[in-house]
Amino acid sequence: MILSDGPVGPAAKVRAYSHLLGECGLSFMGSPELAAVHGPGFPRSLDGAPFLLPAEGTVIRRSLDQWFDAQGVRPRVRGEFSDVGLLKVFGQNGAGLFAIRTAVEAETERQYGVRLLGRAEALRERFYAVTAERRVKHPAVLAITAAARERLFASA
Repeated sequence: MILSDGPVGPAAKVRAYSHLLGECGLSFMGSPELAAVHGPGFPRSLDGAPFLLPAEGTVIRRSLDQWFDAQGVRPRVRGEFSDVGLLKVFGQNGAGLFAIRTAVEAETERQYGVRLLGRAEALRERFYAVTAERRVKHPAVLAITAAARERLFASA
């Protein structure tokens, strides 16, 4: 099983099936100092704000770029990251604001001491379990997919 933020594409050279686990919106976070400055008036307050972005070519980055355009917001890009954990550490230390999946918002707040500025529920991120089985039968895969649907995405 592979956990992915996108379904298997038609060009895949193996037979694989995508099983939707759930979806959620995006939450915008920052250090307490940056959140105090840029939180009021969200999302317009993101215009010109220092921002940390996921690497180009990722699903979440494309979604963010389109959302920023639709909102008429032009954040000041301070860094681009392939590693979301590293992005959060830079955000924790005040290098810039950042967006994370709402499903992990509370955990991110608790672990990194950052604050919520606002949410963009219109930005939907989907998550899939990719397997070689059309119908999931393996007990471990069944347990993981059930836990994701019941615990992680139940409120989303």
